[in-house]
Amino acid sequence: MLTTRYVTGSPNWLDLGTPDLEAATDFYAGIFGWTFASAGPEAGGYGMFTLDGGTAAAGMTVPPEQGPPAWNIYFQSADAAATAEAVRRAGGTVVVEPMDVFDRGRMAVLADRAGVGFGIWQPALTKGLDVVNAPGALCWLELYTPDPDADLAFYTEVFGWETTAVPYPDGSGSYTMTHPAGESPEAMFAGLVPLAATSSGTTPHWLPYFAVQNCDATVTRAGSTGATVITPPVDLQGVGRFAQLSDPWGARFAVMQGEG
Repeated sequence: MLTTRYVTGSPNWLDLGTPDLEAATDFYAGIFGWTFASAGPEAGGYGMFTLDGGTAAAGMTVPPEQGPPAWNIYFQSADAAATAEAVRRAGGTVVVEPMDVFDRGRMAVLADRAGVGFGIWQPALTKGLDVVNAPGALCWLELYTPDPDADLAFYTEVFGWETTAVPYPDGSGSYTMTHPAGESPEAMFAGLVPLAATSSGTTPHWLPYFAVQNCDATVTRAGSTGATVITPPVDLQGVGRFAQLSDPWGARFAVMQGEG
């Protein structure tokens, strides 16, 4: 499970790029209870989505000509320059070279072999998200990719990820989950899904899951405020009830109501 005890290779940040940050703030406030706090005029409009006073995510305005609306996932790096070089060696791409973000940390924007974008965050004053695995906060990730084995090899080479495979209840195969190097399987944070086997679109992508107390009510509220339901609420044995959506501007995300 995700925790805020961040180690190399674990997800430690995520942010939303959207063409209308003010409207997106209202949308996510309505379904997750977030409040937006600007990082200051020097941050170019970037700011934090807070939940009970702690950072649950971040957001920024991204004009359409600069890229499509999307949730962006960041993984912890002990050395952003070394990780960027590892991405190049593994066949990925460095989209934005490592750079300092004031005195908060160091980041880079990268892409894997399939072209899926992700970031890295080398912490300084900002260690990572303050809250995960609570209602309204990040609780899981999935990587939708045309070749899970090849992408897993890429991330293993870059971050040293380890895996655990769990059979699907219907016996149709297994679900491969990842956790940071040297950690137990209890630290798993993501699953890999063959893109062809899903209804989650045709473009490879990382998909963030946010915990909710009532999946159906959240989906209804999101739909009433402009979201598109990609996968309606469905039960997953031993896990809970989940749904996949895109926000009114097209950024994809999922919600999960845990069992119990």
